[in-house]
Amino acid sequence: MAPNTPIPFSEPPYLAGLPSPYYAASHRKWQQACHAFVHDNLTQHAMDWERAAEVPPHVFSNFAAANMLLPSLPAPLPVVWLKKLGVHDILGAVKVEDWDYFHTAIYVDELSRSGLAGPSASLTTGMAFGVPPILKFGNAQLQERFLPELLLGKKRICIAITEPDAGSDVANIQTTAARTQDGKHFVVNGAKKWITNGIWSSYATMAVRTSGPGPSGLSLLVVPLLKTPGVSMRPIKVGGNLSSGTTYIELDDVRVPVENLIGEEGMGMRYIMTNFNHERLTIAIGVTRQARVALAAAFEYVMKREAFGKTLIEQPVVRHRLAKAGAMLETQSAWIEQFVYQMTKLSKSEADVELGGMTALAKAQAGIILDECARCAVLLFGGNGFTTTGQGEIAERIYRDVPGARIPGGSEDVLLDLAVRQLVKNYQHRTKAMERPKGEAKL
Repeated sequence: MAPNTPIPFSEPPYLAGLPSPYYAASHRKWQQACHAFVHDNLTQHAMDWERAAEVPPHVFSNFAAANMLLPSLPAPLPVVWLKKLGVHDILGAVKVEDWDYFHTAIYVDELSRSGLAGPSASLTTGMAFGVPPILKFGNAQLQERFLPELLLGKKRICIAITEPDAGSDVANIQTTAARTQDGKHFVVNGAKKWITNGIWSSYATMAVRTSGPGPSGLSLLVVPLLKTPGVSMRPIKVGGNLSSGTTYIELDDVRVPVENLIGEEGMGMRYIMTNFNHERLTIAIGVTRQARVALAAAFEYVMKREAFGKTLIEQPVVRHRLAKAGAMLETQSAWIEQFVYQMTKLSKSEADVELGGMTALAKAQAGIILDECARCAVLLFGGNGFTTTGQGEIAERIYRDVPGARIPGGSEDVLLDLAVRQLVKNYQHRTKAMERPKGEAKL
């Protein structure tokens, strides 16, 4: 096999030498620069760090110094803010004003090239999902107070929505934020669970209940965490994503200045929902790369592993299993590229309406396909795929990551239902708009 020939299913078609209508010269230049940086600073060490369940602190600093946390933000990038902070390009490959969602997709794909979700999540989750609400909805004083340190990676933030008794059911959040009598502070009480990056974060973009029950009672606050009276945090041991910093946060009479309110009080649910679309699409992109790593590892293994006097790839049942998983994978990959293309052509408000439901579906489908590809890999590796060390370790670890793809960002069953409900809603809205007003004369 030629040294530059990719293992089947290991790369998206545009990186396997096939033509694509999506990727311009700017995207290919960025892919090469991004690949080199991420390989040197993350990919080649990712397995060791996942085994240790910890990414060394200097890695975050290295990414921040190179402005390589910024690509995790939704496209287009916040050009005015970045130029104000002296950031004009990323790795000298792309000017910030030229950045689009394909640059974002390439970045997310490269971060996942190790096949492990934990190491990259430990670096980018806070920037990707904790900063955007401040950028989109925060007033000028809030942005001035927090964005310089957050965008440059001098301080860390997390997104804190999920609670012990409220996951996908966001409207049921119980953490409260009551105003003090002098009106100068919110006093926050409650708990947040499964918060990625929380253990290292100076702040959280946190969903809190500022008034009555239901979605209209929710607001978003920037809540200080590290070294803050009333805040206690501890790591949570989870089955996969071991190095991502999954955290349990308890809040006991935590005083937060009212100036830390993001946007308007009572608008938290709407802000959270718009934030979810970026989260779900980037999860789908990263998960699709994980599926590639799993299936390609299995493909390479069965090409050399012998049983019953011949290599496993010569067994029709093995080829059938690879074909079934590969067809699902390549279909998902093409769908994701179509999504990303649409994101480059629609405004944020248009994308939220037109793609919100389908983004949920794409994220759910990505988890289903990762499950298929990871299970295929484990079975083809056999005993090696059930072993936490050795040549099947990557398959075993990716399979452990599968629930981390199917649950966070909205659990699979909730998202499947949400997708169809959103499609019905959009269809009914359009058909109603086409109805002839009552009393209008017939043709």
